[in-house]
Amino acid sequence: MKLVRYGEKGQEKPGILDMNDGVRSLEGIVEDINGESLSEEVLSKLAALDVQTLPKVDDARLGPCVGGIGKILCIGLNYSDHAAEAGMDVPSEPVLFTKATSAINGPNDDVLLPRGSVKTDWECELAVVIGKEAKYVDEEDALDYVAGYCILNDLSERAYQLESTGQWVKGKSCDTFAPIGPWLVTKDEIADPQDLSMWLEVNGVRYQEGTTETMVFGVKHLVSYLSRYMSLQPGDVISTGTPPGVGMGQDPQVYLKAGDVMSLGIQGLGVQEQKVIVE
Repeated sequence: MKLVRYGEKGQEKPGILDMNDGVRSLEGIVEDINGESLSEEVLSKLAALDVQTLPKVDDARLGPCVGGIGKILCIGLNYSDHAAEAGMDVPSEPVLFTKATSAINGPNDDVLLPRGSVKTDWECELAVVIGKEAKYVDEEDALDYVAGYCILNDLSERAYQLESTGQWVKGKSCDTFAPIGPWLVTKDEIADPQDLSMWLEVNGVRYQEGTTETMVFGVKHLVSYLSRYMSLQPGDVISTGTPPGVGMGQDPQVYLKAGDVMSLGIQGLGVQEQKVIVE
């Protein structure tokens, strides 16, 4: 299934894609696409629906594909070739940081350059959405705790992230810096999360092109690893890192400016598009 949330910001409603990728309403069936509706029981109920009989939704904005996210956990330097372009060593264990949930944005909403920004960058990433509480999970069982997958653009202000004191989080958490969606694709549709192609373009120029096969730490390992240190709750999101081709890695470096348009996609998970504007 491909689950969506549609409507105006802060008033999104639950939906599902039909066989033609049209949006159908799930109002009256579930309250939202969130932690509560990502249980195996509810997902089985949704899978049994005759989607083609549900009400059509036309020309609606797509919001973040998961609502009520408790935490966004991100993995840094998780592609060896991206670590190389960043001039950093491949980590011996996952590098963890967070993005504030106030950064969450719709997949096609405008991205705001924060005041004083000089180095805002892009990162196409596979995001993993947790479906049930995970705590001290064995790696071989890790996918049992996953509800599905989506795209997350891990936007980053590199000067805030790397050139001043403190942790990465302040360069990662500016408003609109976490576009999520367009769809939450349930795990039954993704045969292998380590075999997905991915790409990102700015103004029609392709900068990122890679595959999840080259992750240093795969999805199973990340779910297991994180569950050792904190419980993962239904609706939590793990953003798993980006392949090479970020603006910081270009020679000369390239950063986003007002009017730029980003397009990015992951095999089977749809496409995002965002225009960059100034606050």
